[in-house]
Amino acid sequence: MQRPLENFFRALRAADIRVSPAESIDAHRTVDVVGYGDRQLFKDALCVALAKTPDEVANFEECFEMFFQRDEFADRDYSDDEDGSSQAPESVESDADFADQLSNVPLAEMVMDADGSELAAAMEQSANRVGATEIKFFSQRGYFARRILDDMGLRDLERLIATLRRSGEGDEDGEGDAARDLAKRLEQGRRYLLEESRQYVERQYELYARANGENLREEFLMETRMSNLEHRDFDRMHRIVRRMAKRLASRYSRRRKHTKRGQLDIRRTMRRNMPHDGIPFEVLWKQIKIERPKIVVICDVSKSVAAAARFLLLFLYSMHEVIAHLEAYAFSDSLVSVGDILENNDVEQAIPEIMNTIGFRSTDYGQALLDYEECFMDDLDRQTTVIILGDGRSNFTDPRIDIMRRIHDRSRSVIWLNPEPETFWGTGDSEMPRYRQFCHVAKTCSTVLHLERVVDDILKSYARA
Repeated sequence: MQRPLENFFRALRAADIRVSPAESIDAHRTVDVVGYGDRQLFKDALCVALAKTPDEVANFEECFEMFFQRDEFADRDYSDDEDGSSQAPESVESDADFADQLSNVPLAEMVMDADGSELAAAMEQSANRVGATEIKFFSQRGYFARRILDDMGLRDLERLIATLRRSGEGDEDGEGDAARDLAKRLEQGRRYLLEESRQYVERQYELYARANGENLREEFLMETRMSNLEHRDFDRMHRIVRRMAKRLASRYSRRRKHTKRGQLDIRRTMRRNMPHDGIPFEVLWKQIKIERPKIVVICDVSKSVAAAARFLLLFLYSMHEVIAHLEAYAFSDSLVSVGDILENNDVEQAIPEIMNTIGFRSTDYGQALLDYEECFMDDLDRQTTVIILGDGRSNFTDPRIDIMRRIHDRSRSVIWLNPEPETFWGTGDSEMPRYRQFCHVAKTCSTVLHLERVVDDILKSYARA
């Protein structure tokens, strides 16, 4: 049972259930204790050993049922090209005239015996030999289905069917009828095998490879410009961004201290060991203190960036989940605080509410900066990082560079993320070259992958010694 369990662990990992080597060892020990006799006990014991969150429990349930189901060669109907219906060939008590031919083709004997459990076991053994569990792409299903059947002896079965058909051609006696009847039943069994092998490989794809296709699609979306994303990809993008936020949160959302082994803190060690006459019974090491990030995000949701605004707000919502001290603002022709909206609503309600409140209007960066200075500038200090998400196009209004200078002077750093290519900066009504001189970082940021990298870099800056 070692190999099936290892394959099951692979299927769990493909289903987004983390299974470490230590957890797989625990699972093996659990199985040694509970055994395989009671399916429900076996399932519950593995679930306790491997699933760690409610989501993982749900994924485990689905994966377990799919992995350990054995529906191959069950009694069911399949479509047939000739008469509209087909099923597994009926077992016959004897085919004495063709016993020698059948004995030379083990697969033909199994087909004529109509023993579903024997066929299922043979198919699983062949699948292991040809590596069907290594399937990676949707297009490989037919290839592996044929390889499994070839390993079971399908080519010999096809040759036997052809031989029997030739024997029955032009022969009107009883032996010719028997040959044609046996060939027909074997052909029926061949179609049955083909259908069952396709279903078996389809299940292997669902278990081991569907996640590969999803990962490829997600990698493509992460590198696609936000303005080019299609509506059908919105739900997938929501999942991607939430995963990013969870990953960032696991690293930086709490105040932590990381001991730097090898760098002795001499002063603290001597002070701690004064009661011991200076003998260093307790050794203390230098530490890095990771501060809580303090971040202000100002997001442009005007008409000029309407295509990207949804995803800018989605990432802003996710950052609000990651960073405890985050002040969020959105603007078009004026600026409003949206922190309460993000905090008190689910993302599906928060984003439309923000867009209805302040989105899709003409851009006025100067007015937005003035609103920020009048209402919120007092919260800005030397521990604050300011992130501005926008294209810097102000419809030829006063850009209020003086306010931008004051924001720069009062904050820890100013980072401007622009969804437009840098070659567009300064063209038309773009004020980016003037804003750029008061930014510590100004770069093109047109994909969610860019956003993640920038936020990750910002959070890392709070971990300096």
